[in-house]
Amino acid sequence: MQLHSSLYSSSLLSLAFFGLPQLSSAFYLPGVAPTSYSDGDLVPLHVNRLTPRQSDTDPALHSALSYDYYHPHFHFCQPQDGARDVGPESLGAIVFGDRIKTSPFELRMMQNETCKKVCDTQLIGPASAKFINRRMEQHYALNWLVDGLPAGQQYEMPATGEVFFRKGFPLGTQLNEDDNYAASKSHLNNHYDIVVNYHAVGNGKYRVVGVLVHATSRKESRINEDNTAFCGDPDIGLSLDDSTKTPVTWTYSVYWMPSKVAWAVRWDNYLHVEDPKIHWFSLVNSAIIVVFLTGTVSAILVRALKKDFARYNRLDTFNLDDFSATDLGEDGVQEDSGWKLVHGDVFRPPPNPLLLSIFLGNGAQLFFMTGITIVFALLGFLSPSNRGSLGTAILILYTILGFVGGYVSARVYKTFEGQAWKRNIMLTPVLVPAAVFGTFFLLNLFMWARGSSGAVPFTTMLVLVSIWFVITVPLSFTGSWIGFKQAPFSAPVRTNQIPRQIPPAVSYLRPLPSMLLVGALPFGSIFVELFFIMNSIWFSRIYYMFGFLFLCYGLMIITCAAVTIMFVYYLLCAENHRWHWRAFNSAGAGSIFIFMFSIIYWIWRLRFSGFASMVLFVGYSMLISFLFFILAGTIGFFSSFAFVRKIYSSIRVD
Repeated sequence: MQLHSSLYSSSLLSLAFFGLPQLSSAFYLPGVAPTSYSDGDLVPLHVNRLTPRQSDTDPALHSALSYDYYHPHFHFCQPQDGARDVGPESLGAIVFGDRIKTSPFELRMMQNETCKKVCDTQLIGPASAKFINRRMEQHYALNWLVDGLPAGQQYEMPATGEVFFRKGFPLGTQLNEDDNYAASKSHLNNHYDIVVNYHAVGNGKYRVVGVLVHATSRKESRINEDNTAFCGDPDIGLSLDDSTKTPVTWTYSVYWMPSKVAWAVRWDNYLHVEDPKIHWFSLVNSAIIVVFLTGTVSAILVRALKKDFARYNRLDTFNLDDFSATDLGEDGVQEDSGWKLVHGDVFRPPPNPLLLSIFLGNGAQLFFMTGITIVFALLGFLSPSNRGSLGTAILILYTILGFVGGYVSARVYKTFEGQAWKRNIMLTPVLVPAAVFGTFFLLNLFMWARGSSGAVPFTTMLVLVSIWFVITVPLSFTGSWIGFKQAPFSAPVRTNQIPRQIPPAVSYLRPLPSMLLVGALPFGSIFVELFFIMNSIWFSRIYYMFGFLFLCYGLMIITCAAVTIMFVYYLLCAENHRWHWRAFNSAGAGSIFIFMFSIIYWIWRLRFSGFASMVLFVGYSMLISFLFFILAGTIGFFSSFAFVRKIYSSIRVD
């Protein structure tokens, strides 16, 4: 009956999963009010950082550093009154590396421009030429924004023929060996054909719904005596000589093209999932395996527990005189073994209760922050047009949820009969955040040393620290105070004064094997989506498939809880009552697989040539793995804690 019920629940979950394709598709709210332009109105073109990306001929990523558009070595033209920050930018946009500034490009609605100069001819010296050539070899891309839309290139999927816009366009043209060009391997793109798609809304008003840029290299470009530009032959490329100064003339053309795309759905051309069939197949396959695995584990566990309850409660009705030395059958005293024997020790406080309670408090904070963020994104509140909205939401929610972290940590520590309550209150909002911020600060130093625009400004660092100590720490203190005022979680059985000796464990219940076995399953439920998230992070792509992420997060929670409960059950049956840290570490061991997956991803998809890029990748991978360890460990602990309280409250103990 229990197995049938479990399979029925699994079928419902599978049906719900297959019935939610719309939930997993792109959905967003516009985020900003539309701007309508009249004929001749100036349409702003802003510039953002330069980022590395893969090329059509080289799928690997060669750097993890981004650079400011107006980095001195690039010699890009600046506005006559100087480049200014476009702001105010959100905190999340700044932390995640956006550096948006004004530009000298003039785009006027409905007015085509052909071969217009950006500024006077620039002389690029040997040092700058070497720097730019290196960036072109690493396939760096320029990132522009026109009316808030990223400028990009039209790209057609070879397998499906689907056409979409890929944000950014190349800094230079990488030459093939068969090209009869100069000795340089790359040509600098110094002319831009800007194609702006507009949608007419009536009354002589127009809205921007798409931006494409075709960048070409033109060695013969120059400025005429009448101050007009000559754009030269696009078949003759411009190479930079790193032994002498090279004159470069920046030019552009503007073309306005009508479009039937409405303003409200203009982001649809940018929000594209590569290989959607593979994405769906992998996710559905993982979901089916996880659902049926969870159902099978639940059925086995329920049947085993039902048998244990019946046996233990039946044993309590017998007297020892009813048994003889030769009649010890199924209901004999020798059957009183397993998890019931450790009832006097199972709720004994674990070693290092202070550290465990701090981890659990921060894990609860991460759990609710992650869930609420995904739900907000799923409902469309984190629009891609609001740059940095996702990062801002994460920072704000984690800050506010400091109350939850303090409350959970204090209540658990009180349940563990901890005495250093002042230390618990102080360390809960400091220990884990300090480790995360310290790692982030060290990685930021590497980016700062390399002149990367991804380095968070020192003033922003001060703002983050101020927000933490002004908002999160007081909220955590308040939560801890309320948590210590509450009664501890009650234990259904009494704890013996003398701890019971733990017998030797079988091989699969030892710490390392059990961690690998238990941690593999939660990782298996999320690794497909993890691959797409890593693609978005390192290849500077837009991630918006929060429906898939929502399903993966739910599957991870279910899997993590089920396998940890199963592991704790077998641990107690082996008469090992020290389950607290074992449950936390085993559930969090999926972080080992995440870090291993990151290394495999590095070998497979990345070709870093600089030490700083390697340090950044390894550092951020370790940081993500550590946070997952805290999150998954917390899920595993509380599910096991609820399970242990439930089974020991269901038997009669003398």
